[in-house]
Amino acid sequence: MPQLTKKLKQAGSALAGVFLRGLVVVLPVVLTAAVLVWFAVATEEFLGGIIRGLLPELPYWPGLGIVLGIALIFGVGLLVYARVARLLLLQADAMLARIPVVKTIYVSLRDVAGLMSGGSKKGFGQVVAVQIQDLRLIGFVTTENPKGLPAQAAGEKLIGVYLPMSYGIGGYTVYLPKDRVEPLDLALEDAMRITMSGGVSAGGKRKSGT
Repeated sequence: MPQLTKKLKQAGSALAGVFLRGLVVVLPVVLTAAVLVWFAVATEEFLGGIIRGLLPELPYWPGLGIVLGIALIFGVGLLVYARVARLLLLQADAMLARIPVVKTIYVSLRDVAGLMSGGSKKGFGQVVAVQIQDLRLIGFVTTENPKGLPAQAAGEKLIGVYLPMSYGIGGYTVYLPKDRVEPLDLALEDAMRITMSGGVSAGGKRKSGT
């Protein structure tokens, strides 16, 4: 009986390992496909309905809403470079950032989108390793010389470091002395890929591009 139980446990562990390996391969593909399908369905229903309502005499063919959605996204991206459009977007941004409840969601999504696009000046900075006993955690410097912390009065130079958890399920923001972190020669995108995949996607480019 003990041998049977041991074999069953080994078989269960082997099956779980095979399942997890398959999940690592399938999950990114499924999530990417789900986002693309959501975008296609949403733009086709919403923008397609607007086209049919405003231009009922126009022959409508399936997919026109998706094409219009892609064109609008590119158009907004181009308008960002125009001075007048940039001023209008800044005013709209400031207005949304003052609305209670809305500002919490909007500002968070805005900062994440700016970080992922690489166009935010307030995004993550240096990729670092934070040493905790014998462990080294990959983190991203978010702030330097943060204000309002007790250690600042003692003259200790602190920095803010965000330590993400694998698969994007959360993370921790810690403040610690600058000499407690070790700069890493990793590009931001590669470090994010490593942390998000739990180290599965470990290959990447150096920050210097070499």
